[in-house]
Parts: sequence; structure tokens; C-alpha cells
Amino acid sequence: MSNEFTIVPMTLHIGAEIRGLDLSKPITPEIAEAVNAALIKWKVIFFKGQNLSHAGQVSFARSMGEPTIGHAVFGHDPDYPEIYSVAKFRTAQTHRTAKMQRPWTGWHTDLTAAINPPKASILRGVTIPPYGGDTFWTNLAAAYEGLSETFRNFVDTLKGIHRFEPPAGAKINSNYDESIRRRVMESEHPIVRIHPESGERILFVSPSFLKSISGLTPRESGQILELLWEHITRPEYTVRFKWEPGDIAMWDNRSTAHLAPTDIFESNYDRQLYRVTLVGDVPVGTDGKQSISLQGQPILSVQDELALQAAKGR
Repeated sequence: MSNEFTIVPMTLHIGAEIRGLDLSKPITPEIAEAVNAALIKWKVIFFKGQNLSHAGQVSFARSMGEPTIGHAVFGHDPDYPEIYSVAKFRTAQTHRTAKMQRPWTGWHTDLTAAINPPKASILRGVTIPPYGGDTFWTNLAAAYEGLSETFRNFVDTLKGIHRFEPPAGAKINSNYDESIRRRVMESEHPIVRIHPESGERILFVSPSFLKSISGLTPRESGQILELLWEHITRPEYTVRFKWEPGDIAMWDNRSTAHLAPTDIFESNYDRQLYRVTLVGDVPVGTDGKQSISLQGQPILSVQDELALQAAKGR
């Protein structure tokens, strides 16, 4: 395999296609380092037409970091525990109609309720509708820089409570409800985290998981969060990706939020993707202090998670 590849940016702030790599072949440490550098710079990178198997996706993921269990709450593939099935009607989507729709509804950074949210995710497209089903990502570092200096200085000092819970008023099915009860997660993270590799300041405000700002009244907290959530979803910070079968998207979960499609529920076409997630670090704020776990355990490597589940008799 060639040690060279081409980076083709897709927007000014976020998203680049990586051309010239065959991910079905072994990834050298040098290539992995270069791909990681592209990921840190462009936040989400895309590899077209790779057509990987489950094993190939897991192998690539292991070259880029340490995989977690498929999903800390919703389980994994029985034969490939690193794999999480992102199907059209997966369990996590069954409560979607209960949400109040706002411009930031559905946007999220994966599992920020954990003390150590994932470093990155690698999503593989298999069954893709001929139209519809696009995914969006937004650059949370660019969004931070887009705030006024006065407001940046203010949000630098704030911390927020992230919690994994069903939305208010949702009619939850038993499988979803049981999954939530089995894996409660709640953490206090800085509103602005320092990226552990780039040193960038990241507006760490996942709309789906961030519930309140510590130390503020409910109205103060709600108003500031809505302002920030609206801000991070401004079009100039985002990229929209139209999937084709075999495509791979890899995003830096420390510096992005993303939006899964909902238009697919209005069509008769199926949609099937598979995701592998990499173990992340504990966020650090501008004051140098780490996040605090309020409930739940850290997200573990797949080996440690399976051992823990075995010990609990699951």
C-alpha cells in the first residue's frame, strides 16, 4: 500500500475526503498518524467505496485507537462486540416522535454523559437509500471561535451537567427503558474543553445530553444553552454527507457534534450502517480541571467491558 494519500477538503471549516487509501489492507503506524492528523484538522474525514467487512472495519479501528463495546447502552453485534448496528429502526430511534422539534433537535456528541466520552467513531455504510439519509457534522472549535471575545471569556468559566435519559414525556418501550436503567450515566463537564491533541478550545455543548449549566438558575441555564445550541448548528460550521454503499465516515467526537437523518422514516427505503467507537479521555477545562463523574462507570475498552459483563453474569 502506498504511504501517500490525498486530502480533499469539502467545506471551509469541516470535512475532508481521504483519497488513495485501501482500508482493507494493513494500516502502518505512519499512515495511522497521518490519518489522525487529518482527522484532528478536518474533524470528520470520509473514505469512499471501501466495502469493508465487519472484520475489516474493526481492524482499521484498532489501527486508530482502542475500540469500545459496540454501544455502552444499546449493546453490540454478537459476533463482533466492537460493532454497533445503526439500523433504520434501531432501539435508540424508537422514541424520536416524542421530541419537541427545534433547530438543534437530534444534534449530539456521542455519549457525553460518560466521564470519558469516545475519542472518535468510525461509521460504515452498507445499505444506503438512493436519496435521503444524509448525515451532518458541525465543528465545535470553529463555533467557539465564532463567539464574541466577551462571551468566550464567560463560557470558559462554565460547567454543565450531561445525563443519559429518555426525553421528557416520551413513551419508552421496555427494551429501551431497561437499557437506560442498566447503564445510568451522568457527568459534569466543562462547557469549553481543551482538545487533548490540538490544544483547541471546544464548545462542548451536546444538545441531546447537556441538561443544565452548573450554578445558574433554570432560566439562565436554559437561555444560554439554547443560544449555544443554535450557534453550533449554523450552516457555516457544518458539512453534509451523502452516503453511498461502502463509504466510511470517521469523526473526532471531542470536537464535533452530528445529526442523524430523520427523513428516512418518511421513505420505504432501508438504511443500514455499522459503527465502531474508540475509547476517549476525561475532558479538561480551561482551568486545567478534569470533568467529574456523578453516576455510572467510564466507557471501557471492549475487552474490559466484556470481562465486566461476564463478572456480572449478563
